[in-house]
Amino acid sequence: MSTKTSSRTVSMKQQEDKITTIKGCAKRLRLSCLTTNAPELIFEASQGSPSYDDFLLSILKTEVKGREEKQKQMRYKNAKLPMAHNLDLYDVSMSNGLSLTQLNQLRELHWVEEGFNLMLAGPCGVGKTFIASGLCADAIEKGYRAYFRSMEEILTTLKTKDMTIYTKKEYKNLCAAQIIVIDDLMNIVVDRDEGNLLFAFINSIYESTSFIITTNRSPAEWAQSLNDEVLATALLDRLLYKCELIQLSGKSYRMKNRRRIFKEEPSV
Repeated sequence: MSTKTSSRTVSMKQQEDKITTIKGCAKRLRLSCLTTNAPELIFEASQGSPSYDDFLLSILKTEVKGREEKQKQMRYKNAKLPMAHNLDLYDVSMSNGLSLTQLNQLRELHWVEEGFNLMLAGPCGVGKTFIASGLCADAIEKGYRAYFRSMEEILTTLKTKDMTIYTKKEYKNLCAAQIIVIDDLMNIVVDRDEGNLLFAFINSIYESTSFIITTNRSPAEWAQSLNDEVLATALLDRLLYKCELIQLSGKSYRMKNRRRIFKEEPSV
């Protein structure tokens, strides 16, 4: 083996050892992106010959970008959104009481910054859940802690928050949320204890959390679901204090576009 080849082999071995050491240090510091991408970053630097500060800046930017992406994916996981939640696919041909201009205004999320709630009311199939989950997804993209839950799921958490580690963590997350979607609020009849739990929960966070409520019952009918007019009035007082009530209408989108196994036979 020539001296030149031997020197090159030693140099490559030293470079590999340095990369291994860098990855080990990055792992200890929990710099996951640097741990994964150290060889690529070093190779790019060797090709571009950046200044020391530019090289350090590129490393930090890569780490920040990676962490932000992981945090966003975790927010999506915790949100538990339904599969259909992309408002870019909103059917603008739907005439349901919410114009595209109004929807785009809601998507800017200024109402969250101002501490407002949204209540989407109307019959089944007019887009309440799709709009609510889409706004929740938009909020997640912008860094908000947002959660999508049905009324039944909220009640289950409230009733079992001291029983399991999971529900205790779930309750803690909901209390720290910036946005909570409660889907199908008041669609089920609840007993007095459940109604009191729901009121206590909303009362404890309504000043710091924005709610998106979907319901096919008018506020006047809430007393029937809670079986308590006083409690229903108190709950509405908290939710409607700073709230945009959006009344949706029209025919069911699902029924209008329902899928069938058999093709419709042509009439004779």
